[in-house]
Amino acid sequence: MPDAAPSRGTRRPLARQFLIWQLVVVVLLLAAVAVLAAAQSDAAFRETQGRRMLSVAEDVAATPGIRAGLVERNVDLLATFARSAENLSGADRIVVVDANRVVRSSPDPAELGSPFDPGESTAFAGRAWTGAAGRTVVAEVPVVVEGGQVVGVVSAGIRAPTLLEALAPARGEVAALLGLALALGVGGSLLLARRVRRQTLGLEPAEIVELVQRREAMLLGVKEGVVGLDPDGRITLLNRPAVDLLPGAHLGDRVDDLALDARLRDVLTGRVRGEDQVVVHSGRVLVLNRNPLDAGAVVTLRDRTELTTLQDWLDASRSLTDTLRAQAHEFTNRLHTIAGLTELGEHDEVRRFVSGVVAAAEGWRREVADRVAEPAAAALLVAKASLATERGVELRFSPDARLAAADDPALGRDLVTVLGNLVDNALDAAPGGWVEIGLSDGGNAVCVRVRDSGPGVASELAEEVFRHGFTTKAAESPGGRGLGLALVREVCLRRGGSVAVEGSTFTAVLG
Repeated sequence: MPDAAPSRGTRRPLARQFLIWQLVVVVLLLAAVAVLAAAQSDAAFRETQGRRMLSVAEDVAATPGIRAGLVERNVDLLATFARSAENLSGADRIVVVDANRVVRSSPDPAELGSPFDPGESTAFAGRAWTGAAGRTVVAEVPVVVEGGQVVGVVSAGIRAPTLLEALAPARGEVAALLGLALALGVGGSLLLARRVRRQTLGLEPAEIVELVQRREAMLLGVKEGVVGLDPDGRITLLNRPAVDLLPGAHLGDRVDDLALDARLRDVLTGRVRGEDQVVVHSGRVLVLNRNPLDAGAVVTLRDRTELTTLQDWLDASRSLTDTLRAQAHEFTNRLHTIAGLTELGEHDEVRRFVSGVVAAAEGWRREVADRVAEPAAAALLVAKASLATERGVELRFSPDARLAAADDPALGRDLVTVLGNLVDNALDAAPGGWVEIGLSDGGNAVCVRVRDSGPGVASELAEEVFRHGFTTKAAESPGGRGLGLALVREVCLRRGGSVAVEGSTFTAVLG
């Protein structure tokens, strides 16, 4: 899509569009008013002139000369009285018809002697009738002689004026009204166009459409997830990465109605504020930033799962390095001790010292091998022993700790994640103290319980430590990210288990 703004010369400006449409509306409105006025005027004309023509026809039918002319079949006498009545009454035409329905007098000489079509008229039956023949209002009255005999019919008619003829007397008023309407339409269009342009920052409609399309294409094309929300927390924009990061979310859904983690809902709706909010959702580590707007908010989501995985690998390497360093440091100290005893000639003491060291190391390895049949977990606990020794922490099992080998390799990997994070947190929380590890695998679930001699977690933070990636090391260690317990919770929930803390005891269940 081109970045240049659309050419203003190739599109009709907003003011001109408003003017044209306003003129169209005014013309249509005036036309509708004219048609309505014409219809009302025509109806009033027919009603008024119908009564008038009936009165004219009755007066002519009651004239003795008309009666005599019909009885004597004197056409000239009928024509004289009929033309005189036309001139006096203002009727357009007065027609006299005899009892045989033959025209005996008419303004049109071609009609004389021709048959007369009464249509729906009841005049030949002795009753007066009014109606219309096209645009002509007609009234027909029977001519009755003594004895009640109908000897003929008098028809009086007047033509209704057309729309232009009806408006001709008020031509000046109509022109003034049309000019006033056009002036109001033009002025209103210009004012409306100015107001709209001020509210749209001077952009024309085509430019606004193109700008919206370009912005939407940019939002939908970015690799980060973008979620648009209205003030009610309803999703109005959702690009492809956001759909992948928030499965089950659709346009029009309310965030509070979605099956999302409570922490994620709080960040999306703005109940939790701040930059770079870290959330663990569906096994992914997401970083959210919420930007409030007048029309809602825009939330960006970045998937930091791969980066977090690399950081975890780095932490594992660092932990292994620390373990090897601790072992090397411990081994060096022991060598120095043995060398010193040898130089002093304390050979018996050397033998006792070596036997004690071997017995201590072999004792922990043997206990781990006896209690933990899962290879990955056993190797992890053996490696943690050297780190615990360097920090002066006693690492021990609870009396009933037992763990069989896992049939599912994924369970072994998840167990290492949970056990490693809980043991690391315990070693950091109890320097110079002790850490007790409890393991059990009854009822198709593995239970991990880690207890230490540290101060424990306050009861009001029992949920916060898991929901917000709580850490006590953030101010001390640049590597502390506070994701360890959040990952433990995510792993447990993914496997249908749970995790909880009470004081200094963490209990995790993996299904």
